[in-house]
Formats: sequence, structure tokens, C-alpha cells
Amino acid sequence: MVWTNWKRLRQTHAVVILLAFVSCLGAQQTSGGEQRWTEAQAKAWYAAQPWPVGGNFLPSTAINELEMWQADTFDPTTIDRELGWAEHIGMNTMRVFLHNLLWEQDPKGFQQRIDTFLTISARHHIRPVFVLFDSCWEPFPKLGPQHPPIPGVHNSGWVQAPGATVLADPAQHPRLESYVKGVVGAFANDPRILAWDLWNEPDNGNDSSYAKDEPKNKNEIILALLPKVFDWARTAHPTQPLTSGLWHGEWASEATMPPLARIQIEQSDVISFHSYAWPEEFEQRVQQLEQFHRPIICTEYMARGAGSTFDTILPIAHKYRVGAINWGLVAGKSQTYLPWDSWQRPYVNEQPTVWFHDVFHTDGKPYREREVEIIRSLTSEK
Repeated sequence: MVWTNWKRLRQTHAVVILLAFVSCLGAQQTSGGEQRWTEAQAKAWYAAQPWPVGGNFLPSTAINELEMWQADTFDPTTIDRELGWAEHIGMNTMRVFLHNLLWEQDPKGFQQRIDTFLTISARHHIRPVFVLFDSCWEPFPKLGPQHPPIPGVHNSGWVQAPGATVLADPAQHPRLESYVKGVVGAFANDPRILAWDLWNEPDNGNDSSYAKDEPKNKNEIILALLPKVFDWARTAHPTQPLTSGLWHGEWASEATMPPLARIQIEQSDVISFHSYAWPEEFEQRVQQLEQFHRPIICTEYMARGAGSTFDTILPIAHKYRVGAINWGLVAGKSQTYLPWDSWQRPYVNEQPTVWFHDVFHTDGKPYREREVEIIRSLTSEK
């Protein structure tokens, strides 16, 4: 969910002090005493997996993660059909967003729907990466019916988790702890899950859309909260690895990284990252992350209009055996086939010359047959 105007967030003196404090917790042991996977454990886990290839999944009938999971709009029929298309072209994982409000509303029901989703996924030989929190897009999520898509606008209904109100109020953070421990604990030993992505683009300030609604000290809040989220997840002793993806800044060394990225590196069992850049930069990012000697998964890529395509990126990921999870599967209510700039210039009376994200039309026809041939060919290689 990277923005076109990647603005590096300002690092105040207070942030630097906070980062120094967090770094003192150590890279191998969390403040709660739970152990991060060693490099050897992470490499052994990855060696036992097929090369992870898939997409960020939202059924075409849902505008956001709330509509995907709420009881009234949960759509196993569409999920089954669309995951079948993914399986057919060789995909074996999906990155799927959850939400804390769903757990707070009805933990038992939400858990049952996750189990149903996992049953469907397993039938298609797909093991998802579940995302617990997300700092992108609408900062005031609400349960219940979601608004219809805004005509011509990319991802016009996506909501943040936990949202600005809860994020800015430390008194409400125990609710987040209950959610993390509850959902990870419920599936900690489930072999149908590939990994847990604890926070999507944590320090994204949403400069292109909702920046005015964000907490003014969002970055400082996240710097303090993200290590706690890792701690909460580890207390459930999951058999799946934990991660949170780097998405901006310089990664040549830990010294040049943004403060949040350093925490992500120090806390993650396996390294994940986002890149919607041209192939030359994608490969450079991979080479920079190899210095940390852990498995690497790209959990967001493929924005055709920005220079990131299946044709150019997936062969590089295959060369380095880096996991590759593109944004989008089926063009639906999220409208992520439209480019980012549709927020400034909605595509109401025209269609983009090139689809931005997504792989299939709603009838299962590929956007480009050559793309699915490339995915199928590379995933079939041993």
C-alpha cells in the first residue's frame, strides 16, 4: 500500500531517544522474555516451504477487510472460486488482512470464519499470511455496512486497524493486546497458516489522502507500540514466523534505516518488505536485506504503471528465492486496478491505459494471459 509520494517521516529528538531505548531490548529476546527465532531456525523453516508466491487477497465482493470478514457479508462462495483461480496459476499463499474490531465484536464468530477461510484455502493448497494491524487509508474504521466504492478511485474504502482514536489513547491499548493474543493464540499451532505479518506499513502517514486525520505523534506511538505487539504475539508461542515489512527509507545498513525499520528488522523472525519500484531497485533491495541472513519475503509488489510487473520482478524473486506476494488478485470493489493518482484525479469517465494492480477479471479471465503463464512456469520449477 505504498504511496506515490513516499515522504520520509520526520525523526524528532524524542523518536531517536525512544529508538535507543527499544534497541536495548535486544534482537533475540523480547522485553517479555519470549525468544525471537534464531537465524538457523528461520532458515530451516524456509527451506521446508515451497517458494512462496501469491497475492494480497480481498474477495471481489468486499471493499475492505471489515466487509470481507463480518458475518453478514462473509462470502465463502466467492472466496472459494477466486482462490481456485489462484491455485490454477501456481500460487500457494495469500496475504490477508484481519481487524481488531472484528475480534472485539465477536471473537468466537470471527475465529470460526477464519477457520472456514483456512479450510477453503487448504483445499486450494494455499497457506495465508495473516496481517493483524495496518496504518494505511481511512483512520476511523466502523463496524456494520461499509460505504460503496467511490467511482473511479483506487482502494476507496480500505480502513486502518486499529484506527486513529484507539491508537492515540494508551488506555485502549489493552484491547489490542487481547486481540493479538487471542487471534494468534487460537491458531498458533495451525499448519494451514504460513506466517503472521503483525503490522502493515506501521509508520505510513497517508500523506496522499488522510494525513490531516492522523495523530500528530503517530510515528512515536508506533515506535513504542510495535515491539509490544511482537511481545504479545510471541506469548502465544506460534509455530509460524512473525514479521513486519519494511517499505521506505534506506536499507544499506541498520545505521541508515528509519527508526521503525530497525525495529522491524530486529524483531522479525523472517524479513519482509514492500517494493513497487523498477526491477533494478527491487534487486538492490533484496541484496541489501541479505545482510541480515534470514529468509526474505516481498509482501507487496506489482504496480504495472510504476514499473513493477510480473514479467520483470518475479524472475528476480525466483533467482534469489525471495517470496513474492503481489498486490491484488481479482478486480472488484477495492478498484485497485486503478492507479494511485485516482485519489487526485478519479477515473470516472475513462479507464486507465494499463491496470495498476490485480490479476483477474471477475469472471476469472486473466488481465494478461502472458502474466499467468510466467507465474505458472516459475512456480512449477523445482
